[in-house]
Amino acid sequence: MKIKKIGFLLTLCVALPCLAKAIPEEAEMNIKFVLPNVEASIYARPYVAVWIEDMQRTPIRTVQLWVGQDEWLKDLRSWWRKVGRNDRKVVDAVTSATRPAGEYNFTWDGLDQQGKRVMEGEYTLYVEVVREHGGRNYLRQKLQLSDENFTVQLKAMEETGIITLNYQTK
Repeated sequence: MKIKKIGFLLTLCVALPCLAKAIPEEAEMNIKFVLPNVEASIYARPYVAVWIEDMQRTPIRTVQLWVGQDEWLKDLRSWWRKVGRNDRKVVDAVTSATRPAGEYNFTWDGLDQQGKRVMEGEYTLYVEVVREHGGRNYLRQKLQLSDENFTVQLKAMEETGIITLNYQTK
């Protein structure tokens, strides 16, 4: 009896990936990201990391990474532990300069770090914002990616304004 159950479970485990389907080819997530004006006697532009993880909490894509110099990557503690210290190619591929207060728009194309379209399912978007002589904000938002459009707003925090996620399958 146990052998039949194990055989059934193995068959199920092999068959389930075949049932999974990728998000639509046209799917993308537009992200409106606001850095607020922060009144401070010493103001340094914040370091920012935006990345996506799957249900197993495995990072699948770093969408944005804003740092001044490599030596400050470790200040983005959560991102650094998950991605940065293990994957220099990602750091080199996505790093750009820090930015002043303002509104920024960028897009995640629905691809993982290897350029493959992700499967439908549950994901989490993470945003980490750290400012020298300032605060630290760490936000996360669960996402259900499929062929359904959605818009989500993350509330403003000390180091971020409102962040709007607009997932479109066109």
